[in-house]
Amino acid sequence: MILIFQKDATESQIQQALEKITALGYVPHLSRGVLKTIVGVTGDDRSVAELEFDQLPGVEEVVHVLKPFKLASRDFHPEDTRVEIGGLRIGSDTFSLIAGPCSVEDEDQIEAIASYLAQNGLKLIRGGAFKPRSSPYSFQGLGEEGLKILKSAGRRHGLAVVTEVMAAHDVEMVGRYTDMFQVGTRNMQNFALLRALGEIRKPVLLKRSMMGTIEELLLSAEYIMKAGNTDIVLCERGIRTFETATRNTLDIAAIPVCKRWSHLPVIVDPSHSMGDWHYVPSASLAALAAGADGIIIEIHPRPEAAKSDGKQSLTLENFQRLFVKLQQLGEVLGVRVQ
Repeated sequence: MILIFQKDATESQIQQALEKITALGYVPHLSRGVLKTIVGVTGDDRSVAELEFDQLPGVEEVVHVLKPFKLASRDFHPEDTRVEIGGLRIGSDTFSLIAGPCSVEDEDQIEAIASYLAQNGLKLIRGGAFKPRSSPYSFQGLGEEGLKILKSAGRRHGLAVVTEVMAAHDVEMVGRYTDMFQVGTRNMQNFALLRALGEIRKPVLLKRSMMGTIEELLLSAEYIMKAGNTDIVLCERGIRTFETATRNTLDIAAIPVCKRWSHLPVIVDPSHSMGDWHYVPSASLAALAAGADGIIIEIHPRPEAAKSDGKQSLTLENFQRLFVKLQQLGEVLGVRVQ
């Protein structure tokens, strides 16, 4: 349920409504926009009559929210949310680049990438220390040692770190090294992990699962937000279809749908969507053109020697060429690439 206040509603009237919501056992969520001030009500509001609220002084209208995700919906929060990380604000007229290797392999690899990103004015580095792999025999990551390497390079070059957390019991440890938690596709509905991340005051990058619907992605975001953390960036990373020419199928339509349904920023993972570096630049440009707020992309000094996902990783030279094209397209669209 949403209470929409009149333009001339006083602060006293707004506070009276908040007290009424709380007294009835519900949780109020105040949002002050440029044109409207609204209060979202979370809880089972099916038994609450509109008469409980629409007679309150200052209330213009009471609206029931039919979507199962409340806090993540644009109804509750009409204006775009911007998520701050590393001195950047992801969302709304910016296109953020999160770049780095699939997995942290050694100090030389991360130093080369971190130095390159800093020299080009970029602020966000990604890298996996814990790798959920389909085969138990594949490289599983360096664990905490990989996190230390990533964090150390980030500090030297002024970069914020984005890395994956795989389990609720790892949140505290990973949180000591990362500036943004990444929830991978296999954990989108790991509800224990989502609740744990809701209790941490650090941004979360939430990837859509390969078989998940857009509504299920937003409901997963709702788990995090309900627990108290509202700094969430959604990520479209491709879904599984009958097509085999690419690793997954990039659901480019998910970008405008998420933008319409939710106020949360939306980025794209072109590397996992395509699975082949030849297609990654086109997918990245398509993401910018479709209105995404950024990309998380895999790059590597020597992809042919990578311990994981080398086929879909761009060399630093290929990434440089893509970076220039993104900047050129961003100028046309009035979007700053950062």
